[in-house]
Amino acid sequence: MKNILDVTDATFEDQVLKSETPVLVDFWAEWCAPCRALAPVIEELATEYGERLRVAKLDVDANPTTAAKLQVRAMPTLLFIKNGQVTDSVVGTQPKRKLSEHIDRLLAG
Repeated sequence: MKNILDVTDATFEDQVLKSETPVLVDFWAEWCAPCRALAPVIEELATEYGERLRVAKLDVDANPTTAAKLQVRAMPTLLFIKNGQVTDSVVGTQPKRKLSEHIDRLLAG
């Protein structure tokens, strides 16, 4: 997962909210089967979008403060963040094509 950044409650602001590059954040948990199913898709997207998109993962069990602050209540939840603001979100697994559409809107906006 060399293209994916692991973020924590302590690093979320600097790594995500202050990022000059748009960010896709995957809120996941180890016990979450849909999260594990989505992981390879997230890795593919991180590779395909490269420098244009920062991709981060946040383990909600280890980092409950950020998840609570952003009202993440279900796993997996994907937040699309640009200029420190959540612009879009997806809850649950989605096909890669659908996620690409969300990313393309994020990058275009």
